[in-house]
Amino acid sequence: MRETSREEIRALQMKSLEILKVFDRFCRKHKLRYFLCGGCCIGTIRHHGFIPWDDDIDVFMPRPDYERLRRLWQKEMDGTQYALCRSGPDCYLRSMLTAISDEKTTFIKERQADLDICHGVRLEILPLDGCPDNRILRKLQILCALIFQIFNLQEPPTSKGKALEWIGRAMLFLVPTQKGRFRVWRLAEKLMSRYSFDKCRLTTELCSRYQYMVNEYPAWVFEKAVFKEFEGKKFPIPLGYDTYLTMAFGDYMELPPAEKQVPKHDAVFVDLENGYGKYKGIYYCRQEENV
Repeated sequence: MRETSREEIRALQMKSLEILKVFDRFCRKHKLRYFLCGGCCIGTIRHHGFIPWDDDIDVFMPRPDYERLRRLWQKEMDGTQYALCRSGPDCYLRSMLTAISDEKTTFIKERQADLDICHGVRLEILPLDGCPDNRILRKLQILCALIFQIFNLQEPPTSKGKALEWIGRAMLFLVPTQKGRFRVWRLAEKLMSRYSFDKCRLTTELCSRYQYMVNEYPAWVFEKAVFKEFEGKKFPIPLGYDTYLTMAFGDYMELPPAEKQVPKHDAVFVDLENGYGKYKGIYYCRQEENV
């Protein structure tokens, strides 16, 4: 795996910022709510821009806006430089998220190098869902989210203990086809997202790792956006950004140790000037991977 220089990271950040600006204009036009989240939200508060070693942009969208985005983007932006990518019955991304991909660039991740999908630089979008007050319903919601994760990613969880890993393997064995797995995860997604984002007292992020999936944020945290400077332009972050960031990351103002100040995504190949299509069979979907 090649190391990435700070100059390369900065160039990637600027390309990601271009996607964010396109996305922001689209959301403003259609009155779609979104918030910078994760490292971008931390970067906004701590650095007024990207965390120096961060290499992507993540945003939250309330579930109603998240679903509207797909319909509107496919209607207006399909066939443009920026493609909306989301797993479906005939498209397996090995990702639970929706992404906006710059089709004139190349950013091939190690875990997706065997897939014939959008391999451009991407902005990733995570839905926010309502969270039930009832503890039994909440546990069932998390269970549905785990089932969604297993069948959407089509791989068992490996970070939650051997028992759950073997259960995941058994579930996938029982439903071996991609279309069958799509039907399972689509049902699980409908069940886990049945609680209204706008009416529940609590909000949660279900298309995330388990450590974030179990978080329950007060609804007021995401009730409105506040606009803060990010790389010279103001973008929305949650009204309760301090509560969100503290619950999700602890003391987010403290810099991590130097050895952890590295990009979190392993890229096998990056080209910010050319679309990924020219690299098919070279850096992704290589012939030996399909033998």
